[in-house]
Amino acid sequence: MIPLSQPPASSPEIDLPPRILLGPGPSMVPPRVLRVMSTPPVGHMDASYLAIMDRTQGLLRYVFQTENALTLVVPGTGTAAMETAVANMVEPGDAVLVCVNGYFGLRIAEMARRCGGDVRTITRPWGEVFSVDEIRAALAEHPARVVALVHGETSTGAAQPMEGIAAAVHDCGGILIVDTVASLGGVPLAVDALDIDVCYTGSQKCLSAPPGLGPITLGPRAVQKLEARRTPVASWYLDLTLLRQYWDTRRVYHHTAPINLSLALYEALRLVAEEGLEARWARHRRCAEMLWNGLEALGLALHVAPEHRLPSLTTVRVPESVEEAAIRSCLLAETNIEISGGLGELKGKVWRIGLMGYSAREENVLALLGALDRLLG
Repeated sequence: MIPLSQPPASSPEIDLPPRILLGPGPSMVPPRVLRVMSTPPVGHMDASYLAIMDRTQGLLRYVFQTENALTLVVPGTGTAAMETAVANMVEPGDAVLVCVNGYFGLRIAEMARRCGGDVRTITRPWGEVFSVDEIRAALAEHPARVVALVHGETSTGAAQPMEGIAAAVHDCGGILIVDTVASLGGVPLAVDALDIDVCYTGSQKCLSAPPGLGPITLGPRAVQKLEARRTPVASWYLDLTLLRQYWDTRRVYHHTAPINLSLALYEALRLVAEEGLEARWARHRRCAEMLWNGLEALGLALHVAPEHRLPSLTTVRVPESVEEAAIRSCLLAETNIEISGGLGELKGKVWRIGLMGYSAREENVLALLGALDRLLG
């Protein structure tokens, strides 16, 4: 008989505190979405579930503002969606240009290198954005088959203006990949109007579903490049030539879908549609401006220039006399409010405050401002 190890001496029931999530993600999840998660799962090839997949695609096209047929959900986090975009568009030897002005631009560049891309980067200080002229100049010096940038940089709170960028990329025959993990559903963005080729996001930020899913959409140029690949996609799991066969009418088995996470995303997207994108964008902007004004009234400086601030994620500079981690710990212990510190170059220098999806409510802003006033006073 095989000897068995013993279970742990103690395995208490789950008892998580009720947090107010005002960090860079995940955001708070609406009660309706939480209720849907308790639905008994069905099989991932069940007709009722396949119908929800179709309806989810329709809602995603609304949120992305696209008519792209190849619009689906990657069974993984926003980082999995990022890697899906890169792995499917970049082949060994492809010239790749990545615009890096924060932590997640660096991540895209590293993924592209691992896919065998000939990667060049242009950089801006963390918190600044790129001009179309800078991108055109970089492409004139080194034409690229793939160009990638972050629309809403979670590490800095900067919102990249998108007008004219796709035209610059397409003029040199390139494909444009845009990361909207921290912005889609909370900040104005329209994939088709901006002529973006590949756009992806995460379920857990402005969409306010639980973490674990990565919506992505590919336009005609990207589909053509995918279908003309000379080499197989390096990742079997993230290969869109396979994933699309599960999401389209062929319904070819690919993986066991995360059923309950998918139901939660569907309900979260229904909430987006019920509110309406323009109203949702306006709510995020209103709450952000309330936060920005309140932080400045407390004597705090914001890291990003007003014209480039991302409504869904604010970076505020930590005063020199303050221990940033200590304030975050006190906030969490005394008020159940979670905010985050900086990443990379901004580690220890800023707090990151997220107002995303269900978290973007005026009562949350007031609670945070009141707590900071007390702790910093």
